[in-house]
Amino acid sequence: MSERQIHSVSAEIAGRTLTIETGRFAEQADGAVTVRYGDTMLLATVVGARSAREGVDFFPLTVDYEEKMYAAGKIPGSFFKREGKPTETAILTARLTDRPLRPLFPEGYRNEVQIIITTLSIDLVNDPGPLAIIAASAALTISDIPFLGPVGAVQMGHINGVLVVNPVMDTVAASRLDLVVAGTADAVLMVEAGAHELTEDELLDAVIMGHGVARRLCELQQQLAARAGRPKRTFTPPAMDRSLEQSVVAYLGTRLRDAINNPNKTSRQDATEDVKADVLRHFTADEPEEELPARRKAVGEVFENLVYEEVRSAILGNGTRVDGRTPEEIRPIAVDVGVLPRVHGSGLFTRGQTQVLTVATLGAPGDEQRLDDLGLETSKRYIHHYNFAPFSTGEVKRLSGPRRRDIGHGALAERSLLAVLPPRDRFPYTMRLVSETLSSNGSSSMASVCGSSLALMDAGVPISRPVAGVAMGLITGADGAWQVLTDIQGIEDHLGDMDFKVAGTREGITGLQMDIKTTGITYDIMRAAFAQARRGRLFILDKMDAVIGAARVEPSQYAPRIVTLQISPDKIGALIGPGGKNIRGIIDATGAQIDVEDDGRVFVATANGDSARRAVQQIEALTREIKVGELFSGKVVRIMPFGAFVNLLPGKDGMVHISELDEHRVENVEDVVQLGQEINVMVIAIEPGTGKVSLSRRAVITGETADDRLAAGAGRGTRPRTDGDRGDRPRRRL
Repeated sequence: MSERQIHSVSAEIAGRTLTIETGRFAEQADGAVTVRYGDTMLLATVVGARSAREGVDFFPLTVDYEEKMYAAGKIPGSFFKREGKPTETAILTARLTDRPLRPLFPEGYRNEVQIIITTLSIDLVNDPGPLAIIAASAALTISDIPFLGPVGAVQMGHINGVLVVNPVMDTVAASRLDLVVAGTADAVLMVEAGAHELTEDELLDAVIMGHGVARRLCELQQQLAARAGRPKRTFTPPAMDRSLEQSVVAYLGTRLRDAINNPNKTSRQDATEDVKADVLRHFTADEPEEELPARRKAVGEVFENLVYEEVRSAILGNGTRVDGRTPEEIRPIAVDVGVLPRVHGSGLFTRGQTQVLTVATLGAPGDEQRLDDLGLETSKRYIHHYNFAPFSTGEVKRLSGPRRRDIGHGALAERSLLAVLPPRDRFPYTMRLVSETLSSNGSSSMASVCGSSLALMDAGVPISRPVAGVAMGLITGADGAWQVLTDIQGIEDHLGDMDFKVAGTREGITGLQMDIKTTGITYDIMRAAFAQARRGRLFILDKMDAVIGAARVEPSQYAPRIVTLQISPDKIGALIGPGGKNIRGIIDATGAQIDVEDDGRVFVATANGDSARRAVQQIEALTREIKVGELFSGKVVRIMPFGAFVNLLPGKDGMVHISELDEHRVENVEDVVQLGQEINVMVIAIEPGTGKVSLSRRAVITGETADDRLAAGAGRGTRPRTDGDRGDRPRRRL
């Protein structure tokens, strides 16, 4: 058995060492590497099938990101104490990894490829997201699988006015930017960002700086491939039958162009399918039965290629889109709010044949989503869910749980609104938004951003500014010509070279996602796309502002009301009570939901104003600070020979010494008060350390104040008594 060969390469990135190593793990995979940055370490493996999967007309690439809780020294919180289905973070990281890699496989490659990235160690300092892209790219680069990489990736922040490469995880919350840039040595392939209203120029500067770091990471992977890489498998793309293509073109005439150029998606699809069916019948009519499947596939591929060329050539040739719009023209927009009667807030946004209904629900702080993953955050108060039903595209499909695409679209809309949400101390509600895609013809994720702004404002959430989103596309030609498209529809997304989604306010960008289907784009194209997206965004914001430009003054009458109290942190125990007895009692008695923060903030949420008032009264009673000189009306709860104990507040009693029961001498406590009797008393002393409270009924009867007693006591050299005084007889006055 030969000795294992371990190879590694390292580079300093942002003052920390990044190391890529191969040869130590997973020797039977086609490619396996570890990437270590600080104490965050990932294992990426890649395995590719040796032959194409039969019957598929797409590239079957699968990327899985496996979060292992042991990587952060945690035990999973599930009943079985083992990892279950992927968390949302894992799904989003897998998508983040997939997007820059997919365009770099050869055109026509149909061999199944599986990439699995496993977290081995997480230091909660270095974000594993960009490292997953680097690790997967490195595994592909050293493998024998055809791949046009490598790809580098970097995270960019904007802290204290300065761009920061790979900011440590606990500083990202204070950053105005959370951006991931991925690209080859030649061009940018993918951008994903959440931002706090950065300008287009600021974001482009961050992309350019990040791409510079990505180039260094590509060089590092090439160094590893030079030492440990395997020769690539031979792959010859299937050749197009040009004679068949010419025959189909001649047979079609202008029918394909006439079918495609239709503003209505359904009519366009029906017309195109009719033309395709006729072409298939004509060119397979004389085929033998055994050759018919191959012939139908070949004719179908030729037809799809002609559709691709027809759409693209019309745009590049004369700037005409299939629905007759110009490159910058946005489809007709309709905006509605308050369309559902009992929900807390709703917004209906329609753009062309894309329609999204977003519904906002406000909940108590305790309704926050608990997170069980490898990140720093343990909960979140703003949640966005995106649903895509099959009827939205006129299809019949089985309903299932959210797909990766749905989770990704929801996450993009969620991060696009974070910059404008009110802080928790101003608006303590938990906010859940659900975007229902009712009709889809491209850019439903950006429609859900617009719908979210509308729903939040309709619900009375005081967002700082409305947010709108628009999806940009790109068509490139073999001669270097290109055209950026505003508000792309489905066919332009499917046949185009870029999906560039930009969300933001009038002041700047809050969300960004760019995917490239070619081997990359130039900075000039990005600059043009940013400028065109801004014009489109402002146009959409004008349409939204005409209906609702700011949040309603009050939340919906159906939303819970939240009262915020501030108590001393050392009173939290008194509020909770032994085993939660006190707080459960308040909840059971009032029906309110009560959440207590470590800093002493108490949130009381209820739909009933009277219930909230009663809950607040009971909380204040439990947590109130008793002060000398205060008057109370309390019940006598215990009688002793030396005095009576009176309940002042829930769980808090004070003692009236026998000498303080009346203005004349008292021989027997029960001559003056009885068990269960309500009496008025004044606090005359609180013993330091123990907090024991001394009371006086006599002071209330005589009208004596605390200051009077203090002055009299100073003149006589006496002090207020506590239950530590000898109490079998009242002391004689001197």
